[in-house]
Amino acid sequence: MKTGLKSILWSAAALLLLLSIAVPVLNALVAAVLMVPTVILYTTLPRRSFILHILVVYAAAFAVMGPAVLIVGLFFLVPSIIMGHLYRKQVPARKVLTVTVVTLLAELLLELILFDLLLDFSLLREIRTLFMDTVNELSKQGLMPAGWTAELTDTYIQTVIHSIPMAIITVSFLFAVITHAIVRPILWSSGISVPGLQQAKDWKLPRIFVFYYLIALLADMATPDTGDSFMTVMLLNLVPLMRIAFSIQAMGLFFFIAHERRWHKAVPLLLSAIVVIFPPLSLIGVLDAGFPIRKAFKKP
Repeated sequence: MKTGLKSILWSAAALLLLLSIAVPVLNALVAAVLMVPTVILYTTLPRRSFILHILVVYAAAFAVMGPAVLIVGLFFLVPSIIMGHLYRKQVPARKVLTVTVVTLLAELLLELILFDLLLDFSLLREIRTLFMDTVNELSKQGLMPAGWTAELTDTYIQTVIHSIPMAIITVSFLFAVITHAIVRPILWSSGISVPGLQQAKDWKLPRIFVFYYLIALLADMATPDTGDSFMTVMLLNLVPLMRIAFSIQAMGLFFFIAHERRWHKAVPLLLSAIVVIFPPLSLIGVLDAGFPIRKAFKKP
């Protein structure tokens, strides 16, 4: 009965979150945790019971909000099932997150293609139209900076459009990490063992990443920032993503030093916050990945 009651409560939570998607502003927060109830249901229930619970949830959501809610629900259902399935197989957390992120990325790209083909809705076209309308309206009201030209508008729009791949990757990563961070302790409290991520002190990129980063930087310097070529778009997103990876590497180094020297836990957290605020400090992560810096801090 306890298990059945928990399943009903998680199904109710899944329904409530689905319905909350219709609430402006709140829907952005809801989307980040929308997979949580479904992952828990799939991991804790037999498959037939899971299917029954999901059918009831989606039928109720459809009755209240119509077919639009099914598009959102099905989008998050697929990665939720994959994540729950990997949990049941005791797959390492790093692989769970990687597969979930890739699944979300594939779904986002597929939806953009389908919207363009079936509904004649182009995200790029809509972004360009939105910015052009906004600039025109501000210009009429005299609120645009002096010397602002149509070329600057085009450059700004192009930069935003080129940043879309990085935004999609970041959102997919955050959805996967937030879901894992919430689901894992809940499953542990229910007696279900779920592998966790490595401790922060053990975060380390392969040394070959430094070589890739240098190639990306050289290619970025040799490639113009304007244009719609594949190389330009790729580098505009690849270099910042690699900087983020090396920022995480730097954080791992701080936690490693804190562990070896028995610093207070607040020290590596403060240093990590500084790295987030000042992205150039990701160079610390580059040096840590390329050279055996950690050996100097190991206990004798």
